[in-house]
Amino acid sequence: MTTVNSLQQDRLQRAKVAYTLRNVNLELAENLYTDKAYAPRPGDMVLARVDAIGQHGGVELRSGRRSTLYVGDEVVVCYGNRYAPDQFEAEVPEDMGSCHLVAAGGMAGRVLSSYSSMKEPTAITPIGLLADSDGKVMNLEDWKLPHIGFIGARPLTVAVLGTTMNSGKTTSLTNFIRGLVSSGKKVGAAKVTGTGAGKDGWLMSDAGATLTYDFTDAGYVSTYKLSHDKVEEIFAILTGHLAHAGVDIIVLEIADGILQSETAALLSSAIFKSSVDHVLFATRDSAGAVGGVDLIRRQGINIIAVSGVLTNSPLAASEAAKFTGLPVIHTSQLCDPDTCVALLDDARKTDQAIAV
Repeated sequence: MTTVNSLQQDRLQRAKVAYTLRNVNLELAENLYTDKAYAPRPGDMVLARVDAIGQHGGVELRSGRRSTLYVGDEVVVCYGNRYAPDQFEAEVPEDMGSCHLVAAGGMAGRVLSSYSSMKEPTAITPIGLLADSDGKVMNLEDWKLPHIGFIGARPLTVAVLGTTMNSGKTTSLTNFIRGLVSSGKKVGAAKVTGTGAGKDGWLMSDAGATLTYDFTDAGYVSTYKLSHDKVEEIFAILTGHLAHAGVDIIVLEIADGILQSETAALLSSAIFKSSVDHVLFATRDSAGAVGGVDLIRRQGINIIAVSGVLTNSPLAASEAAKFTGLPVIHTSQLCDPDTCVALLDDARKTDQAIAV
């Protein structure tokens, strides 16, 4: 029985193609690879049928629009591993049997564990992997941005980190971008780690970032379970392209929490320490602020302020300021250009004092 079958373009055009494939030239997908015993790789692209609607009742399309799913729909997504303590942990299955839609941005995997309030995952059945005219399975890595050997003065770079998922990182980051742009700065932004989805990138653009990227532009559908070398490669590719674009400031989002394995490894890496000038730290509570700030400082990384969900509570914000010695800035204040300029000026003065 043949494992490579012709794929008609009109079938692809009818399918709901996910955000994670937005950089892919689907005209090159001429075949389907259908060997059910094949062990998929992260980034392999799969045409699948929706069997049962669960937690994810929609999929984010390449355009950014969220499309409602119905049983019987065909979707095109990428296999990948997911780390989301507030949703699912999932991994790439060892075969092409039935699995789950584990992220609305378009990722297939098998759920290992889930947060207690989650519904059952949306069930899908793989039909076949997208393959080129030679029957070679297509993978997201085939469309990654090239390395750029950037030569010149590196732009000031600020990374936004957090204690956990949903600690206020993206809100802090986008408001900070808005404040910097309002102060006259040309800002480039990127999400270095996480699970493929368009929402954060659109928010960065809405805030005024001139250019935005995420790890899918570097050829990866997610960063969970990637080797440290590959995460560092993503960091280098994305920051290199932003620097080459001539932005004044680079703002980076590092997803999930500082204890998550890929994030922790990136924080301790030479490339992060040599490329990131300052960190803006987001957290949900004062204890998280104290512990997180201490952990980051032990890496020798400079933190300019604390923000995030914590700032909705004046009492928690006061505790965090007392025990960290850092300014605690409400997420809404980060939109203010004077606040952003003052934060960076204070950080520069501190760096100069340390250097002397």
